[in-house]
Amino acid sequence: MPGATLRYRLHGTGPLLLLIAGGDGDADASQGLADRLTDRYTVLTYDRRGLSGSTLDDPSRPPTITTHADDAHHLLAALTAEPALVYGSSIGALIALELVARHPEQVRLLVAHEPPATQVLSDAERAEADQGQREVERTFEKEGALAALQKFLVVAGIDPADREEDAPLRSPVRERVANLTFFLTHDAPAVRRHRLALDALRSAGTRIVLAVGENSGPIMPYRCACLLAEALGLPCEEFPGGHNGGVFRPKAFAARLREVLESPDHHIAAMRRTG
Repeated sequence: MPGATLRYRLHGTGPLLLLIAGGDGDADASQGLADRLTDRYTVLTYDRRGLSGSTLDDPSRPPTITTHADDAHHLLAALTAEPALVYGSSIGALIALELVARHPEQVRLLVAHEPPATQVLSDAERAEADQGQREVERTFEKEGALAALQKFLVVAGIDPADREEDAPLRSPVRERVANLTFFLTHDAPAVRRHRLALDALRSAGTRIVLAVGENSGPIMPYRCACLLAEALGLPCEEFPGGHNGGVFRPKAFAARLREVLESPDHHIAAMRRTG
């Protein structure tokens, strides 16, 4: 990988399905969801550069969303010659959308769950979203990663109680704190700065489905997903749980993801877009 070494995992058999985690999530964060999909898909998970087992050649050059999208491009190119299925959540959804804008031929269908694409918001909403994100970053600077995580849970409307009984909460072990620190230092500001090429997404030909959590409420990423779907003329589907539904409700979430990935409606929509 140019500028980095990525750690990745492959599980299962069937069409390749890439899962791109949100927040500071590494391959482990997607494991609960991946385990419920491997009977039908070859599931690819990975640590984004800078997290866990994925390292940067030059730490003085932090990644952008485009860098992460290029990493996904190179990872897919190394593992398959066929267009893949892709699911991304939060920053992972933003990365996946950038991947489609730059390399549409690599993605057969993308499910983008609550991408924080603030460019589609009104000026007032965008200013409010920017303020909320900067508050998280200021909390990190003053009080550290764990305090910033608690602030982020509030901003993102994430309720740790909204989860399946057998879905464990990830404890703040040393590696998690290191990942949070990297995310808040580099990736969170990169999300604020990034702007998607909407015209490229409209002409991509890739089947794109925007997704929202049924329990997310009026949070910024929910609003972004709805408005982005409207701007692109694409469907917006509800999924179980909230912003972190893929982690907290992996059983129900995996079942819903299967439905969307295999829906003939999305195949027909793609043919209309490319015809």
